[in-house]
Amino acid sequence: MQPPLFAVADGMGGAKAGEVASGLAAAAVQESDGEGQSGEARVAALIEEANRRVFRRASEDREASGMGTTMTVALVEDDKVAIGHVGDSRAYLIRNGRLQQLTDDHSLVAELVRSGKLTPEEAEAHPQRSVITRALGTEADVDVDTFSVEATEGDLFLLCSDGLTTMVDDEAILDAVRQNRPNLEHAAKALVNAANREGGEDNITVVFFEVGGGDEPAERTEDTVVTERLTDDAETMDESDRQPAIDVVEQDRRGRLLPILAALAVLLIIAAAVLWLLDHL
Repeated sequence: MQPPLFAVADGMGGAKAGEVASGLAAAAVQESDGEGQSGEARVAALIEEANRRVFRRASEDREASGMGTTMTVALVEDDKVAIGHVGDSRAYLIRNGRLQQLTDDHSLVAELVRSGKLTPEEAEAHPQRSVITRALGTEADVDVDTFSVEATEGDLFLLCSDGLTTMVDDEAILDAVRQNRPNLEHAAKALVNAANREGGEDNITVVFFEVGGGDEPAERTEDTVVTERLTDDAETMDESDRQPAIDVVEQDRRGRLLPILAALAVLLIIAAAVLWLLDHL
């Protein structure tokens, strides 16, 4: 049995190209078995394979030229979680009521903050905050950040796209978890809704997985992916990665029109019935 594997990919290069890039990256993670590799070596190999596929497609397809995607992958093995990361999607750990960002953003403003040229507050409002400095598919080779986290019972991991973190702050993320745990699906939906209330400027992808106890301390106990798709042409636009073992709940803004359309349909039916009665009286 393969160990649990989770990933998010957030494409860039326009809606169509971004969707292609993130889809290729997702397929690479799903199809590569990583035989003979484990831990950080395996997640790095998965991301490198994803990079090769995206780069090859971008080189061969004029319409896909310049496309790329972020990718954050988490592999649960025994008592460790190995994480590989490229771009500005993120991995978080929630432990003992505290939220810790595990990954470093590969973005212009993050680099400026780390160098002391910007404060975190200035970075939040910077006009180029969505510009990333590292992505899959833009070069033949990619530099992958990898590390491992010692997992303990009750640890909750969150993988997400920047569509969440640019709209929702750390405290709001923790509040959603506190109010909805142990129902991670509700927590994920709450985060998607919170990001949409703040403007929902980009795709929102949320992946939770929790570490269980017993003989296998890193066993996946529950996992949820919630994705919000946008239709405008944002700088980072994708179809999120979907692992086969993960429940997927999709929310489309167009779905909010359904109650209105249903009401109109009822009114039309009533009007037609009235007209029929008048004709037959």
